[in-house]
Amino acid sequence: MASLDFDVEKHAFREFYSDNLALLEGANNSFCTLIEALLTHSGGIAISKIEGRVKDKEECIRKFNLKYRKALESASTEYNIKDHISDLIGLRVVCLYEDDIENIQDVLKEHFEVIDVTDKISQIESTEDSFGYKGLHLDLKLGESRRNMPEYKAFLDFGFEIQIRTIIQDSWSVLDHKIKYKKSIPNKLKRRINTLAALFELADREFREIRTSTEDEIQKAKEDDSESSLTEGNEAGQASTSLRKSNGNGLLTAFGFLKIANHFFRKYDFEPHKVDGFTQEIISMESNITRTDFNEHMKATISKVKEYQTYFESLEGSSEKLNPYTMIRHCLYLSDKEAYSAILTNVSKEAFEQWLENNGSQAI
Repeated sequence: MASLDFDVEKHAFREFYSDNLALLEGANNSFCTLIEALLTHSGGIAISKIEGRVKDKEECIRKFNLKYRKALESASTEYNIKDHISDLIGLRVVCLYEDDIENIQDVLKEHFEVIDVTDKISQIESTEDSFGYKGLHLDLKLGESRRNMPEYKAFLDFGFEIQIRTIIQDSWSVLDHKIKYKKSIPNKLKRRINTLAALFELADREFREIRTSTEDEIQKAKEDDSESSLTEGNEAGQASTSLRKSNGNGLLTAFGFLKIANHFFRKYDFEPHKVDGFTQEIISMESNITRTDFNEHMKATISKVKEYQTYFESLEGSSEKLNPYTMIRHCLYLSDKEAYSAILTNVSKEAFEQWLENNGSQAI
């Protein structure tokens, strides 16, 4: 029963905690698994991590004592400590980009009952001289659609708090808690802390803008060339002229590489970090290579390299395949053996040269 006796309520809470700890931990694991599945299947939300914990019982009592006890006792309102600890089960979702916070919130609202919302992002941004970590906190309970499912029946009475932050916000929250004095301090020290908080906020914004600009560059690369400008074969003619005009004869970048590589190898998934490193390797061998140059290298040699691919993969006892990156290496080597001498290993180069000699095609 509720009371105004803090000692009695501390004892009651400790008993409740001990009796239900295994159930609380099961609820925490279940909620983490469910939310990870919901966000994964929602698509398009980049998640860094999802984690949860059951709050330490003594920490719960300290929190109640600091935040709620005085007001409740002053108003002669009887209490149970557990009713005032909304984060007894606490989850954290860390995403990559600020605009994904709202997307995550939308997904959670579809599947859970929202008890309360604390928008620390708006709280911080609406003031001129405050600092602190940003993020969105939701107090949730299982939604109606899952309350009748047997796997959640044991957890119906448990609400939980979920904190949604970006990686940058999460990093700042860790540092923010390490700053021992933040209120009654000299202004010069407060300004330095505010400056640091602003740098983190700027990093979050720039991270998002870089993602958006990258997506724009990829889309531009897809749209700025006609398909006819990327045909296979040795003909340069009108198609080559079209490519040079649309590309402005600009230097090769990862975006230009991706456009051309995707044309020649339509079913292959070119991973961004590999594209970036491979493009840089090409540029290191031909520093002034343009996107047009790269396309011409590929057009002039891809047919011959495909012939070699068929031969290579049909060799008796061979289980190796020439993946698109390896084929591009052969194309570049064949297009300019001096510039791209180091793009193939010695073994690969010798095997390719032997095949070229046997097939009367040492030069293109």
